[in-house]
Amino acid sequence: METVLPLPTLQISTATYNLTGMAKVLRVFFLLLRLLAVAATLCAVVIMATSHDSTTVFGITLEAKFQHTPALVFFVVANGIAFIYSLIVLFVPSTSLLSRSIIVFDVILAMLLTAAIAAAGAMAQLGKKGNSHAGWFPICDRVPNFCDHVMGAMICGCVAVITFLLIVLYDIHQVLSPKFP
Repeated sequence: METVLPLPTLQISTATYNLTGMAKVLRVFFLLLRLLAVAATLCAVVIMATSHDSTTVFGITLEAKFQHTPALVFFVVANGIAFIYSLIVLFVPSTSLLSRSIIVFDVILAMLLTAAIAAAGAMAQLGKKGNSHAGWFPICDRVPNFCDHVMGAMICGCVAVITFLLIVLYDIHQVLSPKFP
């Protein structure tokens, strides 16, 4: 006599339920990443835009502003673009045809923000340590408020870069695994 084992129908429905639950968790996590990207880029722009300080050396007033350094201007513009983009993307539905092209823009913005933080970091290092070979002296001991603002903006910029890299990883996961949105 042959024995026939019943199919485990209960386990199949439980697995489907868990996939749906996991998809919801991933969507909430993705939304939180997008909101963090908005907040980090906005903070980076505001903090850098308010960075200014002045000092008097030998009777001459020297002023330090982010506008005086093209790398810091690039940092503000790149984070401003990322802020506006992140804000717009929050309102694009995931079922839209635009959702596939958003992946490309996420990668572009991750690269743009990486370049911006690298350029700002080079200028921050120059401001803090100077360059004895070129005869450039450090300025952070003379304008500490400016340097503190630049450092705060760069911290927010690093958070934005990491957030965009996580968004890109989620995008890659979404493309490679369509059953698990």
